[in-house]
Amino acid sequence: MPDVIISENLMLIVESLDLINKRFASINQPDDLVLDESGVIILDSIAMRLQVVGELLKKIDKKNSAFLKKYSEINWDNIMKLRDIVSHHYEKVDHEIIFDICKNHLPKLIQTVQKMLLQ
Repeated sequence: MPDVIISENLMLIVESLDLINKRFASINQPDDLVLDESGVIILDSIAMRLQVVGELLKKIDKKNSAFLKKYSEINWDNIMKLRDIVSHHYEKVDHEIIFDICKNHLPKLIQTVQKMLLQ
């Protein structure tokens, strides 16, 4: 099992990923995130939670740079870079990329983070 600080950050990541899944549940296609105000609110909230995930991963990486490398099935650098884009260049956030992340990459990320908590 990872040390206490890493475990706490992983649990916070799980919490954010669960919120993303709940918010994404009503989205069927990328344009659902931009066609009306409620979609934009969902996009904004998902982007914020992805930012949180990236920030927590940066903290884990700083604490133990070898830890994430043990789980090479996930491109951790891309998640941390997305955090930087959301934080510093929000106008460049692409709703189609956010949709793709939620639809195609989140399930594997959730599975991997849960596995990390158990080891």
